[in-house]
Amino acid sequence: MVIEDNPTNLQLVVYLLEAFGHQVSGTKEGAEGIELARQHKPDLILLDIHMPKMDGYEVARRLRQDPNYRHIPIVAVTALAMVGDREKLLTSGFSGYISKPIDPETFPGKVNEFLGLATREGQPTPAHSAATPESQVPAAKRGLFLFVDNSATNLQLACSILVPQGYEVITAASVDEGLELAKRTKPDLIVSDVHMPHKGGFDFLGLVQAESELCRTPFVFLSSSVSSEREQSRAVAAGAAKFLCRPLDSNTLLDELEGCLRSRKSH
Repeated sequence: MVIEDNPTNLQLVVYLLEAFGHQVSGTKEGAEGIELARQHKPDLILLDIHMPKMDGYEVARRLRQDPNYRHIPIVAVTALAMVGDREKLLTSGFSGYISKPIDPETFPGKVNEFLGLATREGQPTPAHSAATPESQVPAAKRGLFLFVDNSATNLQLACSILVPQGYEVITAASVDEGLELAKRTKPDLIVSDVHMPHKGGFDFLGLVQAESELCRTPFVFLSSSVSSEREQSRAVAAGAAKFLCRPLDSNTLLDELEGCLRSRKSH
C-alpha cells in the first residue's frame, strides 16, 4: 500500500510496482491510508512523511498502536534533509526508508528487499516478461519507442515500463526536440502528450505526417488531462493510431502500444 499526497509521485510508485507484479493500493491521505491498511492488511506500507491533515509520523504511530498491524513493515519514502531524520524515522515505528527523488531503475528492487523478495542479482523481475517469450528478444529486435512529454515523471514512467520488456526508449521534452529525434532515429512508434508549452501534441502529429520518412510511423496520444470523446475523435481523424488516457496500469499500456506495433507490421 502507498500513502502519498503528491499525485504524480503516487502514480509513479503504483506504475513501477505493478510493472513488477505487485498488487498495489494507494491513497493521498493519511487517515484513509490507515483505514485501507485495516481493510486490506498489506504486506508493506510505503509512506510519505510530509502530508497535510495527518503526516507520516502520525500514521505510523497509530498503526503501531494497534497490535493487529504492528508486524506490517512501514517504509518512509522521503527526501531526508536534516541531521537526525534517519534516527527519528527508525524510532517512530518505521522499518526503514527509501530516498526521494525516486529512481525507477532501483526503486522496485529496494521495495523487494523490504519484502524479502530480492533476487540473487539484487534486481526484481518484471511481471510481464514471464508471460511472453518475446520479451527475451534483445531491445533492438523488439522496437524503438519515442516518447515526447514535458513531464520528466511521465517520461520516467514510460522507461520503467518498457525498457524491462526489451524495448529501447528515447525521450524528448518538447515537440521540436522530438521531431529532431524522430528524423534521426526513425522510431517504430511515437507516443506524445497532448498539452505541452509552445507546441502541443496535435502540432507534433502534423509535423510528423509532413515528413515522408515518418508519416507511416504509428502515432499515439497519451494524455493525463484530456479525456473527452471529441478530442479523441479529433485525434483519430488527424491520423493518430490511438488516444490513451491516464491513469493506465502498466500492462494495459504495454498491450496497447504492442498492438499498434503489430498493426503496423501487418500493413
